[in-house]
Amino acid sequence: MMILSLLLSACGSSQKKQEDAVTSSSDPNKPTTLTVFAPQNVGIENLDVNKLSKYIEEKLNIKFNWNTVPDAAFSDKKLLLLASGDYPAVIMNAGISKADQIKYGQQGAFLPLNDLIDQYAPNIKKAMESVSYLKQGMVAPDGNIYALPKLNECLHCTYGQRMWINTEWLKKLGLTMPTTTDEFYNVLKAFKEKDPNGNGKADEVPFTTSTSDNVWGGGVDTFLMNAFIYDNSSDYLSVKDGKVVFSPAQPEWKEGLKYLRKLFAEGLMDKGVFTQNNDAVKQMANKPDADVGAVGYALISSVFDVNDAHPRHKDYDVVPPLKGPDGVQLAGYSVGAGDGQFVITNKATKEQQIAAVKLADFLWSEEGTVMQSWGFEGEGWKKADSSQKDYNGEPAKYEVIAKAASDNGETKPDDYWWQLGTMQMLNSVRESFVAPADPLGNGAFEYRLWLAAKKYEPFAKPEVVYPSDTFVDPTDALTIAQMQKTLSDYVKSNLAQFVTGNKDLDKDWDSYLAGFKGLQLEQYLAIYQKSLKK
Repeated sequence: MMILSLLLSACGSSQKKQEDAVTSSSDPNKPTTLTVFAPQNVGIENLDVNKLSKYIEEKLNIKFNWNTVPDAAFSDKKLLLLASGDYPAVIMNAGISKADQIKYGQQGAFLPLNDLIDQYAPNIKKAMESVSYLKQGMVAPDGNIYALPKLNECLHCTYGQRMWINTEWLKKLGLTMPTTTDEFYNVLKAFKEKDPNGNGKADEVPFTTSTSDNVWGGGVDTFLMNAFIYDNSSDYLSVKDGKVVFSPAQPEWKEGLKYLRKLFAEGLMDKGVFTQNNDAVKQMANKPDADVGAVGYALISSVFDVNDAHPRHKDYDVVPPLKGPDGVQLAGYSVGAGDGQFVITNKATKEQQIAAVKLADFLWSEEGTVMQSWGFEGEGWKKADSSQKDYNGEPAKYEVIAKAASDNGETKPDDYWWQLGTMQMLNSVRESFVAPADPLGNGAFEYRLWLAAKKYEPFAKPEVVYPSDTFVDPTDALTIAQMQKTLSDYVKSNLAQFVTGNKDLDKDWDSYLAGFKGLQLEQYLAIYQKSLKK
C-alpha cells in the first residue's frame, strides 16, 4: 500500500509538472505557471492572495503556485526536497551557501543563469557591471551563476561592530567622547567612581555586553580589539600583503587581550559579559536609575525601546573606532552579496525559466525593491515633496508614510513581500528617502543608524578584510565548516579565560598558540588562501 501510494504521488507530481508546462506553452496569452517554494514569513498572511503577488502576476503575466512552510521549518524542508529530487521550478529565500551552489549546480539541479540574465534580465546585468563586489559573490569558479543573492546594502550593517556610550554621563562628568583606548579606559574609570547617575550609590556598570546568539554585535572583543588588530569575529580571518591571517594567533591579539584583562580586573567591565544573555543586559540597563555607561552591541535597540515613550535610548551615541597604542584604528567591515536566495531548478521548462528570471529582474528594479520593502505607493510610502531632503542633503525621492511605520522606522509587512526572495536594495535607494528632522524620534531609527555608520566609514580598510563572498571548493566546505566551529569555540573559550584571569597571558600564551596546531589551523588557512586566489 505504501509503495502504491508513493507511485501514485509521483505520477501526480509528474502530471502536475506536465500541466504546468502545457499551461505555459500552449497559449501565449495564458499566464506562465511558476511553482515556487518559499517560507511563509511572519506578517504575510497568505501569499496566494497577497496584494504584491497579485500585482506581479498581472504585470508579468505569470501565475504563482506557492508551496510554503513556516519560516522556522523552511531550511529543513528545503534540504529534504533537494535530497528527494522532488523540488519545484523556483526556490526563493533559498539560503544556498557558495559550496552548495557549486554542488547542486554541477549536479544539474540548479540551472546556470548566465544566458537567461544576458537575454532577459537587464537590471541584474547592469548591477553586475556597476556593483563592484557582485560578480565575486555570484559567479562560481566554473564561470556559471547558479543562484541570485539578495543584494541588500545597508551602511549600518556594513559597520556593525559598534559601541554605544551614555553621552549624558559624559556631559555630567565634563568628559569628551573618547578617541583612544587610554581615553576610553579613563572614561570607564570615571563612570565607576564618580556617580554619574547621581543616586549616591556605587551601582554604575561602566561597560557591558553579552555573547548571546540572538543579539547582533555582542562580545567584549567585537569593537575594542579593532584598536589592536582587525577582528572579524565571524571567522577571525584577515588579509595582510595578500596572505590570509588568523587574527587570534597574532602578537597584536595578545596586546588586545592585555587591555581587555585590565578593564575586567579593575571592575570597568561587567563581570557577567561571558555568561549573561541579552535579557540580563536589558534588565540591567532599564533599571529606574540609569546604570550602564557603555554597551558593546550593534544596535542600541537591543537594549532599549527606541521610541518617545521610552526616551532613555536618546542618552546614547556610538563611540567612533578607537586608536590603540600602536596607532591601529579600524572599523569592523562587512559587505558582500551573501548566500544564494533565488534559484531556478531543472524542473522548470524553458518558458518557466524565462518567466522566473523576468520575475527576479523585476524584483531587482527600483520599483520592485521599494515595493518589496515598503509596500505600495500611498500606503507604505509616497513620493517626496520637492523641498524635502534625503540622507545626503539632496532632493529626496521617497518618504515613509508615518502611519505604516513601526517604532523602528520599518513598515509593517501586511500585504507585500517584505524582501522575499531576491532584490537590489542599494544604499542609494535607502538614502533617497526623506531624512527625519529628529534622528532620535519615532520612526527615525534607520536614519540614526546611518548617521552612526558614517562615523565608522572613514576607518574602514577593505584590503585587510577577507572577502566574505569567496567561493570555497565543495570538497573543502564540510572540512571548513567543522574547523571553523572548533577554532571559534577555542578562541572564545580562551578569550574568556585570559580576560577573567583564569589563564595568565605571560605564562599560558605559548600553550594557547600550540593548541592551534592540533586544531589544524594551517590547513584551515591554506584552504582559504587557495580560495582567495581563484
